[in-house]
Parts: sequence; structure tokens; C-alpha cells
Amino acid sequence: MFVEFGYGVLLVSFLVAIYSIFAAIYGATNKSASMVESARRAMLLTFPLLSLSAAALVYLLVNNHFEVSFVYEVTSRSMPTYLKVTAWWGGQAGSLLFWSWLLSAFASAVTIRKWDRDIEFLPWVIVICSTTLVFFVGMVAFYENPFTRFWLVGGNVEPHLFAPLNATLFTADDGNGLNPLLRHPGMVIHPPMLYLGFVSYVIPYAFAMAALITGRTDDRWIRLTRRWSLWAWLFLSFGLVLGGRWAYDVLGWGGYWGWDPVEIAAFMPWLTGTAFLHSVMIQEKRGLLKHWNMILVILTYALVVFGTFLTRSGVLSSVHAFANSPIGPLFMGFVSISLIVSIALVIWRWPDLRGETEMKSMLSREALFLLNNLLFMSVLVVCFWGVIFPLISELFTGQKVTVGPPFYERATAPLFAALMFLMGVAPLSAWGHSTLQTLGRSMWKSAVAAVVVTGILFVTYTKNIIALVGFFLIALVIFVTLQEFWRAARARQRAQKENFLTSLSRLMGRNRRRYGGYIIHISMMLMAIGILGIELFQTSTQGSLAKDEQLNISGYTLQYKELASWDDRGEGVNYTRAVVDVYKDGEYIGELNPRIDYYFDSQQNMTIPGNRSTLNDDLYVLLVDWQPVSNAGATFKVYVNPLVNWLWIGSLAFMVGIIFAAWPDRDPAEEPARSGVARSSKQTSAAD
Repeated sequence: MFVEFGYGVLLVSFLVAIYSIFAAIYGATNKSASMVESARRAMLLTFPLLSLSAAALVYLLVNNHFEVSFVYEVTSRSMPTYLKVTAWWGGQAGSLLFWSWLLSAFASAVTIRKWDRDIEFLPWVIVICSTTLVFFVGMVAFYENPFTRFWLVGGNVEPHLFAPLNATLFTADDGNGLNPLLRHPGMVIHPPMLYLGFVSYVIPYAFAMAALITGRTDDRWIRLTRRWSLWAWLFLSFGLVLGGRWAYDVLGWGGYWGWDPVEIAAFMPWLTGTAFLHSVMIQEKRGLLKHWNMILVILTYALVVFGTFLTRSGVLSSVHAFANSPIGPLFMGFVSISLIVSIALVIWRWPDLRGETEMKSMLSREALFLLNNLLFMSVLVVCFWGVIFPLISELFTGQKVTVGPPFYERATAPLFAALMFLMGVAPLSAWGHSTLQTLGRSMWKSAVAAVVVTGILFVTYTKNIIALVGFFLIALVIFVTLQEFWRAARARQRAQKENFLTSLSRLMGRNRRRYGGYIIHISMMLMAIGILGIELFQTSTQGSLAKDEQLNISGYTLQYKELASWDDRGEGVNYTRAVVDVYKDGEYIGELNPRIDYYFDSQQNMTIPGNRSTLNDDLYVLLVDWQPVSNAGATFKVYVNPLVNWLWIGSLAFMVGIIFAAWPDRDPAEEPARSGVARSSKQTSAAD
């Protein structure tokens, strides 16, 4: 019953979303407020409908309905209930339903806001959101259906949505279980965060297209979607960080980022989204870069769908990717049509999107922000080429040539260094006009402090020139940012006769986006410390040890003590755990327990490292192999990752900065829009 109910509601959701598209178009073109309202209500209806369909699937997952092929693929009786629920997004079909459910929630949320000032946007926002929803729900309903069941047909078990002739329903005794790699807490949260980021970016795109269609070329659509863009960036950033932590904890290669194609697929919309957040400030402050902002939001939306395609089509080899699927061409068709239509709209409105002022100084803040955007786009080009090159090589030569981390690292390192330098300079520049002299006066103290820090590191830590350049840039950005906090708070303190902390808190509270951005800049520099540490100073070794034998690396001594293996049939896991004593410079500092967990249902291993973490470094020990005879010997892989924990500390500060910047303060409906030069008086009066 739940299968039929879930699929039936899914089909109704699909039809309701289609209706909302045509009702919105009819209402907009015929100026029928009643039809637009009908389309809005249809859009609102999709969320409860898809919630019912999702609830039916979760019921099937939790209650071991192994006659359903999706349930069989991603769950087993030994899995705890919370993992059965999160298995919803652990497979192809379920994850697409999850994507659709989130999109219906976000689209519904945006349609219940006050539309009095912006009623002309409403039908076209509905059209864009509903079109995207129709595509994803259609994928679920007709290609990757999570409600397909097993049927016994002529002695063979086959998956079908409906019962074939002369078939009987087949129920397996147990399921395959979720991939062990996906049972890690980070991976339980990582996909929802990415999906939230992906889906959130549909809203700014929808408003941008509505602005182009209606001819409202001012910055109103940007103000309306400012918070959506910030939260989308937060979710996507958080998803990337969680993915890095998951990789560090369970993939067993001593790193957090391997330039995997699917990692890059999520990173590319983050790049364009970051560029967009910087670029829209120029349009709001100076009325410039309207064409560029439209292109950035279109690119971000397209890359969201393209990244979903890369993950789900099976065209790329990745530990993150789903199996081969026939939906790849459909995704490519959708993203291609979306790009063509979007670019056509930009070309149509191109004359109306001209800037209201001119960029007159190459050192002004808007010029430096534009350079910042160009560097982000350069990183994007490197990433995009690296991802599609294997596909192109296979198409033309028949051989898939893989692009590895060295390519990305060599190509992006100078670009990231330039971005760091701009983070130190741009906050000191002025809107409209700046000179080398004014910038020099503003930053010389921070530059001197950064040189002093770099000199100390040269004497006490490293003489690696690349590392020293990196540490200088990190120190420069941190000192410049702290100087900006100090300078502004002191000015307010003198003017308002307040104590320093009160001045600082009130200043930050009234300029959340600016000072939240500064917190983000500092947090990214903390993350950069960890990245430099692991990339430039990581050491590793591997060795087979008998009981009580030792292994030395970077001042650490590891002594193998014993190994134990036991089954937990309740959890369906065999645990094999080693005991390793750790000494630092001859002094005992603790015990580590690297282990390998073997899951009986999926017949797969998961490697759990033994970690000892400090601000200075991370000792990372992996159990690679062992002798079947008790305590006969074991093989260990050991990494020492200097400074890597600054990456995780910076990530936490990063989240604080984004939340602070995105925290609600003033309703965008109360903010005046910049009236574009291309808007007619009729458009202006209608908008106001």
C-alpha cells in the first residue's frame, strides 16, 4: 500500500508542478491575478505532496520492506533506525527525491513572502522553480524510481514498478546495507548540506530570470535574494568542509581533498557563488557589473545541475559517485537548454543592463573586486577543464586520460595566492578611487607586522620559500582585517563616547555583511595554515611490525602492542583493532587504536584511523593488514600532518562568519532599489 501511495502522490506532485508552470505563464501574459494566485497555490501544494511521498519511502526504509529494490540496495536489518532514515539520500533514486523535496520546500517558502512591491516577479519565479522541480520529479517518477519492487518472473527476480504478467512479488530476507563509507556521521550530514546549497541557488537564479523577463534591470532582485545567496553559500561551504572531514576520517589516505571529480563538481558552483557574493556588492554600491552578475548567477545554477549530472550519470570514476545511470543525457539536455534560454534573455536585455557609472580607478574597491572575480573564474576554468578532459580524451582517442592532483595544484596555487593578496588589499581601498599612496599608508603597519611574523617563522620553523610566501600572505590578511576592526571601532568609540567592546559590538551589529565577511576572511586564513601544513610538510611511512616492534617518524615512535578481532552480530560488523603506544621524543604520550570494520551485509571494509591531534600536528595511523595468527604481526601506514587542525578550526570560524553575515536584520522589502538608467518611468512607478 505504501508503495502505491508514495508513487501515486509523486505523480500528482509532477502534474501539479506542470500546472503551476502553465498557470503562471497564462496569468503573467494575460494579466490575470487569479491565475497567478492559482499557480502560487499549486506551487505551495507540491511541498506537502512530496512530503507524503518522502514519508512513504522513509516508512519502507525503516520497516525493512526488502521487496522494494531501493530499500534492498541501501538498508539491512542490522542497521540502526537513524541510518535507515539517512539511507534516503544514500542511493541514486532516493537522493533525487530528497533533492526534489528540498526544492519544493524552498520554492514554497519564497512564494509565501510579501509580494506587494514585486508582484511582477512572482509568476516568473514560479515558472523557473516549477520547471526545475518538474525536471527532477520527472527523473524520479520515470527513470530512477525509489518505489520499484522485485517480481519473480519465470524463475528470475526482476525489478519493475508494476507487476508483469504471471509474476509474483518477491521479498528478500535481508538487504545489501548502506555502503560503510556512508555510515560515518560526516557523510550522514554532508549530502544534505550540499543539496541545501544546490537547491538554495535556484532561488537567486529564478529572481534573476524574472528580472530579465520583466525588464526590471535595477538591483531589486539582488536585494531580495541577498540572504538566499548567503545561506546557499553557507550550506554549500559547510557541505564541502564536512566532505573533507569525512574523507580525512574514513578514506584512509591521510588527506582531506584529493581533487576528485565529484569533489570538484561541488566546488565549481561554490567558486561562482563566491564571485557572485563579491560582485553584487559592486552593483548595489556603484550600479556596475549588471551583465556580469547575471552571467554569474546563470553559471552557478548551471553548475549546480551539471554537478548533479556528474555525480549521477556514472561518467566519472569516483568514490563519491553513484552507479552508471541512463539519466545522464537528460541532465545534459536540461542544463544545455537552461543555459541557452538564460543567455538569450541576457542578450535580449543587454542594453538595459548597462552600468550607471564608470570604473575610473584600477585600484578602487570595485576594480579589485572585479579582479577577485576574474581570479575565481580562472580557478573555475582549471577545475572545469580537469573534470571534462578525461571525457574529451575518451571521446576522441578511446582512452580516458585522468587528470591528477599535481595538475590542479600547480595551476591553482598562484591563483589562490593572488586571491589571498587581494583579501589583504581590497578592504583598504575606497569605492570610486584609490591610489598606491593611499593604499600604502593604510597597509604599511600590517605589512611590517606580516614581515616580522614571516621572519620569526624563517628562524624557528621553515626555510621553504613557498611556505614563507604563504605564511606572509596569511599574516598580511589577518593583520589588515584586525586593523580594520580596530580602526572602525576606535572611530566609533571616540564619536559616541562608548567603551571599545560596546563600540565594536554595535558596529558589527549594524554592518553584519561587512564584518561577517571580515570574519570569513580571517577564518579562511586559518584554514590556509592547515592547507599549507599538510601540503608542504606532510611526512609518511609504512612498515610491518611484530609485537613490541617500533616505527619512527618525525620525532614520534610507535610501538605495536597487540591486535584483537571480534564479531558484533547485532550490528553486523567484524571489528579488528590494533593497540599502538605512541612516544614523542622518547616520552610516552598515549595509545592509538586504528581499526578495520568489516560489514557483513555489504561485504565491505571501512578503515578507521587512530588520530592524535594537536595544534602543531596530527599523528594519523592506519591499520593496513595483519597476520591471521594472533599477534603475529601487522602492517601500519603512518602520516604526520603538520598544522592540519587549523583547517578544522578555521572551518568553524568560517561557519560563524557566514551565519553572522546572513543573520536577519532588516527586511529587504524595506530597502530601496537602485533605479537603473534603462528603466522607464512606467517601470519605476510600478516598482515603487
